Amino acid sequence: MPPHSAEYNTQDLQACVAMMKGGSKTFFAASRLLPMRVRAAAIALYAFCRVADDLVDQGGDARANLSILQQRLDLIYAGTPSDVVEDHALALVVQHHQLPRLFLDALVEGFEWDTQARQYHSLEQLHGYAARVAGTVGAMMCWIMGRQSSATLARACELGVAMQLTNIARDVGEDARNGRIYLPLDWLAEAGVTPGQLLQQPQASPALKDVVRRLLDEADRLYKQSYAGIAELPADCRAAILAAGLIYAEIGHQLRKDGLDSVSHRTVVSTRRKLLLLVSAWTQAGWIYVDPDPHPPLEAIEFLTQHSKDHLVDSAGDSRFPHRAVPQRIEWVLGLFERLENERRGKRPATQLR
Repeated sequence: MPPHSAEYNTQDLQACVAMMKGGSKTFFAASRLLPMRVRAAAIALYAFCRVADDLVDQGGDARANLSILQQRLDLIYAGTPSDVVEDHALALVVQHHQLPRLFLDALVEGFEWDTQARQYHSLEQLHGYAARVAGTVGAMMCWIMGRQSSATLARACELGVAMQLTNIARDVGEDARNGRIYLPLDWLAEAGVTPGQLLQQPQASPALKDVVRRLLDEADRLYKQSYAGIAELPADCRAAILAAGLIYAEIGHQLRKDGLDSVSHRTVVSTRRKLLLLVSAWTQAGWIYVDPDPHPPLEAIEFLTQHSKDHLVDSAGDSRFPHRAVPQRIEWVLGLFERLENERRGKRPATQLR
């Protein structure tokens, strides 16, 4: 079989996605519906985000780790990435898609907030955090799919924010045991729950469950609002993004069925249910239409959507990446990730992004 045939690359790409599934099962499931031209770039983005999260979370001097991460981004955007698999792959994505650095800088800022154990007094402040650690990922996915209008980016960011709110609602107990609170402090105060109580002895009390319910309600609102943007994506990308949204929203639905207890156990979606949602996304994607009366975007994401065009990559400089045909680019990325997997087999397992 010719080495650059579509079938050859598709088979290898599916194997590469399978390598990455240990980090995010939702990413793995939804990515199977992406077209090959987007899937390789999506895997590269995910891998760098995962490694960056690991670097910041590894302990030691957080400020130094963040500085290293910024230096790596400097080299990536200069077209001279460090000799690290993830950096080479991301540099290719940056060059090929002219990905604004604004998105990655905002993501790193969100990681920095995590190292500071920030707490958020209001839902609006929590939106700001979620915009950085998850809305940015939605924006980058939208960008590499070829849709760069502020309206479409806004819906993509809101989908990321909705997913992050679902994560927070699901992980209340785990976060508290790690000394972190992401729930809005004013909601906790209204429910009669103090931060000290939650950190010292987390319990799935009726009051805490009501706060979790409110956060899931907000996530559901944003899921519904964001789905209208899917109609503006390329037709061959819609099912994958809808699947990611449906699977994450299902975590919230399952959490409700579990009695809103996100302290004593971690809610998961079964493989069978994920498969059903994948099929549902495939059939529903063609019936989503652009909202004729769109909602205004969240204030917290406006900085990601209004100024993205001002942060385009200057591709006039030198670059270590030769001009390759798309099949060759895909094969090159696959080779990098095969190396990444081989290097990691003898080391620690990959962690899961929030």
